[in-house]
Amino acid sequence: MFLEFLRSNRYVAGFLAIIRIYLGYTWLTSGWGKITGGFDASGYLQGAVAKASGDHPAVQSWWAAFLENVAIPGANVFSFLVMWGEFLVGIALILGIFTNFAALMGIVMNFAFVFSGTVSSNPQMILLTAFLLAAGLNAGRLGLDRYVIPFIRQKIADKRRNQMKQVVAETH
Repeated sequence: MFLEFLRSNRYVAGFLAIIRIYLGYTWLTSGWGKITGGFDASGYLQGAVAKASGDHPAVQSWWAAFLENVAIPGANVFSFLVMWGEFLVGIALILGIFTNFAALMGIVMNFAFVFSGTVSSNPQMILLTAFLLAAGLNAGRLGLDRYVIPFIRQKIADKRRNQMKQVVAETH
């Protein structure tokens, strides 16, 4: 019942737009700061690995192993993905275009930061993003998704219809 309300109510869509724009602004400014500031994830990644030791590690060993064996050797790629990922997620959320995908990518980044031992605003962003994801298309109702998603659905339906016509024509 609550999910149906979250997914279909137009007043909820307005509240979700506020959440979406807030999260988008947060991602956009963070990404832009990294893009213009010469961001390098190497130090952050090494710091996260260091948090995996001691009596009460902030980083679990499986995540530290991933960081050591994959992320640190590919720090240039991860730096690029983080700064541009944050920036593009921010733009998409602000505009309300491909909102669900942008929210999913945002929450994946938030969890990666939390797994790496950084709390900051990440839990708050995870919670707010969970509402966007649960709301489905209603999260982008007051954004470009209102126009883009029906257009894409129509194109897919047209393609299927043409394929079915072709199959029927071939069988006759």
